[in-house]
Amino acid sequence: MNLYTGFHAVEEKVRRYSESKDESVKIKIFYSKIGPRIKKIIAQAKEAKIEVAQISEKELDQMVSSLPKEAQDHRGIVLTADGEKAKQKNEVVLEQWLSVCPENATVVVLDSVTDPHNVGAILRSCDQFGASLLILPDHRSASDFKDNQIIARTSAGASSWVPVATVTNLVRSVQLLKENGFWIYGADAGGESLAKIDFSPKTCIIMGSEGTGIARLLEEQCDKIVSIPTCGKIDSLNVSVAAGVLLYERHRRTL
Repeated sequence: MNLYTGFHAVEEKVRRYSESKDESVKIKIFYSKIGPRIKKIIAQAKEAKIEVAQISEKELDQMVSSLPKEAQDHRGIVLTADGEKAKQKNEVVLEQWLSVCPENATVVVLDSVTDPHNVGAILRSCDQFGASLLILPDHRSASDFKDNQIIARTSAGASSWVPVATVTNLVRSVQLLKENGFWIYGADAGGESLAKIDFSPKTCIIMGSEGTGIARLLEEQCDKIVSIPTCGKIDSLNVSVAAGVLLYERHRRTL
């Protein structure tokens, strides 16, 4: 059984459940006190025919005691999902991670990067150059990636260690990062030279598909578009190589 804590994570789970009506997963909400946010979530849950129960704050604390530190701040509400595939130990909820992320952090967002070799190589670079989090769209979940032997092999084991968040909406997730002090850098061959870029203490790097690049709505969220100076005769670097170069340069400047 998986547990979700905090307003954003619980609200998002209720929304997704109400849309999917997945009867193979049994959802239940526990809360301690009624506040404006919890009242709203409970109303949404009842509309979706999700069971709701009021318990004590102490009981909520006991429910989340085995969760990672960032997930134990339940804000008075916990959602249980029985029947879901068990989470990997390095899977995180973005909103919970943001509540405890360090002042110096590097987040990598993958937009339509679906080749398992590329994903595995990027995970390996994330591990080697100290990326704090990898964000993936939920049409290919983190657990799916970990079950993929090509990714596991290419990542040299990093797929089990690098914190990963899967999200339903990349644009909204990047907006959340911005609201929490992150500066957003999109990787594209037509951008400003990497040599001229001053990375923010809280840095997010977006890597797009080799075929189509970063989606337009996502690119509009970028504060800077950055390119890697090259001298070859072909058009551009492979996306995993480009991610490795950007992560290395970001890491080098923090030493």
